[in-house]
Amino acid sequence: MSIDTLLKRYEAAGQGHLFKFWSKLSAAQQKELQGQLEALDIERVNRIYTKAVGSEEGALSPTTASSSIEPLPRGASESVHDAAKVKEWRQIGLQAIARGEGTRLGSSAPKGCYDIGLPSHKSLFQYQAERITRLQSVAEAECSKPAGSVTIPWYVMTSGPTRRHTEDFFKTNSYFGLDQKNVVFFDQGTLPCLTMDGKVILETPSKVAVAPDGNGGLYAATRAPLYAGKPDTVLSHLAKRKVLYVHAYCVDNCLVRVADPVFLGYSIQKQADCAAKVVPKTYPTESVGIVACRGNKFSVVEYSEISKEQAELRDQETGELVYRAANIANHFFTTAFLNRVESFEQELAFHIARKKIPYVDLETGETTKPTKPNGMKLEMFVFDVFPFSEHLAVLEVERKEDFSPLKNAPGTGSDDPETSRRDLLSQHKRFLEHAGAQIKDDVEIEISPLVSYAGEGLEAVKGKVFQKSGLVESVEELDALA
Repeated sequence: MSIDTLLKRYEAAGQGHLFKFWSKLSAAQQKELQGQLEALDIERVNRIYTKAVGSEEGALSPTTASSSIEPLPRGASESVHDAAKVKEWRQIGLQAIARGEGTRLGSSAPKGCYDIGLPSHKSLFQYQAERITRLQSVAEAECSKPAGSVTIPWYVMTSGPTRRHTEDFFKTNSYFGLDQKNVVFFDQGTLPCLTMDGKVILETPSKVAVAPDGNGGLYAATRAPLYAGKPDTVLSHLAKRKVLYVHAYCVDNCLVRVADPVFLGYSIQKQADCAAKVVPKTYPTESVGIVACRGNKFSVVEYSEISKEQAELRDQETGELVYRAANIANHFFTTAFLNRVESFEQELAFHIARKKIPYVDLETGETTKPTKPNGMKLEMFVFDVFPFSEHLAVLEVERKEDFSPLKNAPGTGSDDPETSRRDLLSQHKRFLEHAGAQIKDDVEIEISPLVSYAGEGLEAVKGKVFQKSGLVESVEELDALA
């Protein structure tokens, strides 16, 4: 596209200021800016801004908003407390995995490379990869499939800044034992940062300020080309592999059961096109979004949108909180649903996050770092599609078994490396105890995911008393700790 045509297009969109420094740029800088502007769908950016602002301004008052929120209808959710149902769901899920119908999408941040201080010093990525390897073996064994015949492909979404580091980390670690062709990286999208009145911000005279478009950018990212100049996308990959079901999760959860056969089987049995794992809220005013209904549609409702009375409301029969289904960013989708998202995506309103965004002053040309929010980043959340689900299902799981996120710096006291380490090793202790073993106080045993995915395969420890701490990479190594 010629520079004159590009300029006219941006002026028509009210964004001509992006060419303010054009005549002062070097040829290389002009090429950089032109490439960025050509790749940007500026008309879409304007539409997103208009809809986001309109949605925010049209939001109901807190009183009216809370009155339009209803709890999940009976039958919309079930829990993992019914052992017979869990066994049935697990078998359905394993059968689907054995047929090659399941996969998972991991949302990546540099956290995936993080060592939370386990005896093995394995990263979160390694733990997830080894869970995949173990689950493939379990599916083969329980569904009478030949060794090596079951594959669970792994699609890892990275942002621009983390892409190379993440890929290099996988290469350096030989993909943690997985076949390289079954690990596919794809990029989360970005959107320009905007001023409060919708003007695109220049970070430097030759560079537009951009930010990731939120974890809901997953949907558009699955339609974007995986490689420059080639038509392949995540969705086309899934179609070629005949994958019917997808498990999507955030990489920072050390307890995540990757491609969980119980969750997969539950969702398949429910004939859901979209499903969410949730955990019970710890206390009524916990600052978490909850899965509920808004206007007869499933939705994730922020804690600030619920009145104190609603938050404290309890079921008269069970005594449980009525609004207790805390969202943990752990989802099931059919690939048919992922393909359908494009048809309603323009109806989704992005969320506005007001931030301090470094910018170049259009008058002086100087770069400025603001001390208070001066602009906005636009984000979509993965759960924004819930209202468009034709059959959404919710599975309540135990927090101690499924959810321990890494959000904070070491020593924070919650959702940090120390709590992740504690929760994972506590789970391994429960695996051994459920298998019939006893563990002395202060003994910590780390069980490799290659040994057990979710506590299975530990029958040999029944009656044993473990008195030493350690790491085990095989069932036989447990003998040395007894």
